[in-house]
Amino acid sequence: MTELIGIEETARMCNQAISTLRWWKAQGVGPKAAKIGRRVMYRKQDVEDWINAQFANA
Repeated sequence: MTELIGIEETARMCNQAISTLRWWKAQGVGPKAAKIGRRVMYRKQDVEDWINAQFANA
């Protein structure tokens, strides 16, 4: 099963504020996220892939 992480851990991984991740989600940018119940969750692998893609596009 895929490891799910919350917005706090995702913010730490991306070295960004939680508010930045919320803004990215609203704008449709940043790592893929899904609302599960009341929480916004991220697949850890998706976050890692998104970070790697940022370096590939630099």
